[in-house]
Amino acid sequence: MKKLLTIVVVVMVIIIGTLVAGPFYVIDEGEQAVIVQMGKLVDVVTDAGLHLKMPFIDEVVRYPKRIMAWNGEQKSMPTREKQYIWVDITARWRISDPQKFYESISTVGAAYSKLAEIIDSEVRTVVAENYLRETVRNSNVIMERSGSMALEIGAEIDPELITDSIQPDTTHEPIQKGRRQLAEEILTRSRRMVPEYGIELIDVVARQIRYSDELTQSVYARMIKERNQIAQAFRSEGEGKKAGWLGRMDNERRSILSAAYEKAEAIRGAADAEASRIYADAYNQDRNFFDFWRAVESYRTTIPKFEKTLSTDMDYFKYLYSPQGR
Repeated sequence: MKKLLTIVVVVMVIIIGTLVAGPFYVIDEGEQAVIVQMGKLVDVVTDAGLHLKMPFIDEVVRYPKRIMAWNGEQKSMPTREKQYIWVDITARWRISDPQKFYESISTVGAAYSKLAEIIDSEVRTVVAENYLRETVRNSNVIMERSGSMALEIGAEIDPELITDSIQPDTTHEPIQKGRRQLAEEILTRSRRMVPEYGIELIDVVARQIRYSDELTQSVYARMIKERNQIAQAFRSEGEGKKAGWLGRMDNERRSILSAAYEKAEAIRGAADAEASRIYADAYNQDRNFFDFWRAVESYRTTIPKFEKTLSTDMDYFKYLYSPQGR
């Protein structure tokens, strides 16, 4: 009886232990797993749902199935002409072969380190093989018209006159590849290295490329020079238009003054003629009074200016002694 009880207890313990260890496991959506027995990979599970395993023997190693992002650190790299730039790269990747991934890397953390090693190396190689202009530009639009963007603010300024005043910038050379093609080249080179680790590299993108401090000052100086040329062109065009407007204003002023002078002279001539007529009519009505009145008006003007008078015995002063001038 005791022996039977012992057997029952042992069986119950085994059953309870098996249930506690869990013969079932669940793979969620966005997950995949490898089953390892005693350190040996025996199965790969990629379908979500409930699955069965051997308790105490099978180990379930889970990996993400989704697309993940790798963000590199910003690093200073030399270009072909030994100009240093700061490059910040990001990439998207996923685990395409869980078996190879487990056998070569094992953990996601190790995968990030391996991606950093591969991608950083390829980025440094590609940047060193190409000129600075290839890494920072995607097209040759900048060479079409220097300062064309600045001309958009001057709707009344003749673009031909402005652009003719701007000296051509010979520092801009045509590109052969451009930044996007370099990113594709980095992706192609890196893709050759990652399949052996069970990784699929989806894309590589330059998140930021910026000049070093020394190169930034040179670029700013060139930009200031270009803007000064554009500003001087606007000033020259403005001065030319100002001179034209002032010339037209002076011509209009002279024309207005000439017309006004002509009209004033006509009015003055008509007034003088009318005054002469009135004087003539008055003179003809009473000549003696007219002569007397004119003499008195003359005395009123001239006598106050005489400092001394030696004699009044002349015809001019004849009305001082008699209204009749005798």
